[in-house]
Amino acid sequence: AIREANLALNPQAEGQVIRVPLPPLTQERRNELAKAAARYAEQARVAIRNVRRDGMEQVKGWDKKHELSEDDAKRNEDEIQKLTDQYVKQVDAALAEKEKDIRTV
Repeated sequence: AIREANLALNPQAEGQVIRVPLPPLTQERRNELAKAAARYAEQARVAIRNVRRDGMEQVKGWDKKHELSEDDAKRNEDEIQKLTDQYVKQVDAALAEKEKDIRTV
């Protein structure tokens, strides 16, 4: 799994121990790691938006079936959007912190 992660690491098995020698980080390698972190952050944002879409569809379904008033539906949609924005901001903050850590020499 470590080799397949495409991180340019080569684990070595020594009896019961697995050693993963870490090469010194060059600027090029730091940029690659920052790009990888950005890809993971984008995947997290997409997952959050997918959950938002599912929640919005569920609220709209309830509204169409008249299981929920229009005011409640609007309130729930607003709450879903607020939560989505909150978690996207957390992902962005985590990415910014991680990029800062990666680029620090």
